[in-house]
Amino acid sequence: MRLYGELKPALLAAGPMLAAIAAASSGAMLLASGATPSDPSRLVELLKVTPTVLIEISHFLSSVLGLLLILLAFGLRSRLDAAWTASLVALLAAAFLAPFKGFNWEEAAVLIGCFLIILPLHNAFPRAAGLSRMEVTPGWLASAAAVLGGAALLGWWSFAHADYAGEPIWRVMGDQDLTRAIRATGGAALFLLLFGVWRLFAMPATPSVAGDDDPDFARVRAILASAEWAQPDSNLALLGDKRFLFSPSGETFLMFGVRGRSWIAMDGPVGRAGERMELLWRFRELADAHAARPALYGIGPEDLPDAVELGFSIQKIGEAAAVPLDGFSLAGRRREVLRRNWRKAGESGATFEVIPPEGVPDLIDELRAISDAWLALHSGGEKSFSLGGFVPRYVAEFPVAIVRSAGRVVAFATLWPMASRRALSMDLMRYNDDAPKNIMDFLFVELFEWGRVQGYQAFDFGAAPLAGLEDRPLAPIMSRVGRLLFERGEEIYNFRGVRRYKDKYDPLWQPRYIAAPHKWQIPMLLADVSLLSSGGMAGLTRRTKKTGEG
Repeated sequence: MRLYGELKPALLAAGPMLAAIAAASSGAMLLASGATPSDPSRLVELLKVTPTVLIEISHFLSSVLGLLLILLAFGLRSRLDAAWTASLVALLAAAFLAPFKGFNWEEAAVLIGCFLIILPLHNAFPRAAGLSRMEVTPGWLASAAAVLGGAALLGWWSFAHADYAGEPIWRVMGDQDLTRAIRATGGAALFLLLFGVWRLFAMPATPSVAGDDDPDFARVRAILASAEWAQPDSNLALLGDKRFLFSPSGETFLMFGVRGRSWIAMDGPVGRAGERMELLWRFRELADAHAARPALYGIGPEDLPDAVELGFSIQKIGEAAAVPLDGFSLAGRRREVLRRNWRKAGESGATFEVIPPEGVPDLIDELRAISDAWLALHSGGEKSFSLGGFVPRYVAEFPVAIVRSAGRVVAFATLWPMASRRALSMDLMRYNDDAPKNIMDFLFVELFEWGRVQGYQAFDFGAAPLAGLEDRPLAPIMSRVGRLLFERGEEIYNFRGVRRYKDKYDPLWQPRYIAAPHKWQIPMLLADVSLLSSGGMAGLTRRTKKTGEG
């Protein structure tokens, strides 16, 4: 017993793969058995005591159960508790049917043996997700189809070379056996087709979203107001499209979005620094229990040790710009163009003001008119998830910087404050088409000074997607593809233009990453981030018009 206790962790670690092999082997055996001739002498004896219809049903159901076991093997490998239960039921059912196929005692013994292998491994399957949550990729379906095709070819070869000794009774039985094999294999193929179609359209259940009328939303506001660890875009938690995990103390949260089986956390946990790692583990374990693909999106260098501790693979996705406010000045030749743009806007009558959150509702109609005019020139539409949209309730959560010209508001930017005053950033940045030229330069310069006076250390410009990726022979393939898109993908997004515009403020650039359990999952996760941010396929396919700044 002591030896078993020492070996138990290793056995449980190997349990999912061992169970998957046992289930897949049993399934392949059942498919091969259903597609090949039965033993004529055993079949004659069986026909004496068993109705023909029971023999037909046993052959048909055994092949379907064989394909089911092959599919369940993928769930066993993913440690799904429901797959463990279903595999045991399928093995027992197939073992019960085996004697009615032609006294196949050997087949029944193998199935019972596999049942006994899987039975004691229950603790190796901690994921409580249902079978509908089982991730079935096209590769998995192709693998199952390949096994089914191999069984069909084996059956064709077996019947083509069967020797019935020229005796009529064996020939008649052989013809019936061939019909039975075709029916069983065809039934399994139909089951695979229906299963593939169902998985193509089935959408897994997702956790509920915490909206502004949810009690958890008040907790999010309270944490943001006093968080010792946060990023400016942590304020996206107030957009109303996120799910949340909270620490036991209730002073730290992790926000994430869900699309299909992808669970994508924005940045890392927000709140108390000492609770971050435990919350990240809870996120990964909860996603694992729901058979989901977890990811950390937009994390910085300071988050990499935590991602490595989680066992995640890491891929650089761009760089973020931050301008230190204490050292910023318009003096010098490098600032000549910026200085001239700021001065001309001021001379034309532009004035700057920051409206506190309580004053924003009084301006909301005026701001909405500017936003609608701006959107009319930018066909990408409103964003979500990783970017904010013009939702009046959300806009009123923050201070808003406005620029007036001739007494009316012509430009605005919603601000993202931080309790630590480490950095100030902005979310929405919109202006009228008739606003003074280079109005954004004026707004930024004024905003830098306002932030400095308020005690902020830096202004965070946000990310430049795909910036800083390397195209070298030994660089990761995703980095090389990303670099190619950055250089040649202007028809998709203004990658280089975004980097150039931010560069004129001489910011400090820091890398941004995405982290996921497996490297091969990252392209799918990035696609889901794009769809979450753009509001689905329709939003993603809208092309943004190139219009001046921003």
